[in-house]
Amino acid sequence: MEFLAPLLQRKIIIALAIIGAVIATAGNFLAKKESRVDPKVARLILKTGYAITWASIALFIAAGFFGK
Repeated sequence: MEFLAPLLQRKIIIALAIIGAVIATAGNFLAKKESRVDPKVARLILKTGYAITWASIALFIAAGFFGK
């Protein structure tokens, strides 16, 4: 539990949510047909953004369970 304490801080959770959203948005723009980026790379960026956002959601739920 102690190793999670720094991650359960409100500022960290919010920062992860914002960073994940920015990365997912960038991946979405890169996935457009006019983009010069390989579609596989664009999808990887998009999925990475989603993963960071979901990690933020999981930490938010964990913070609620642990009363932080």
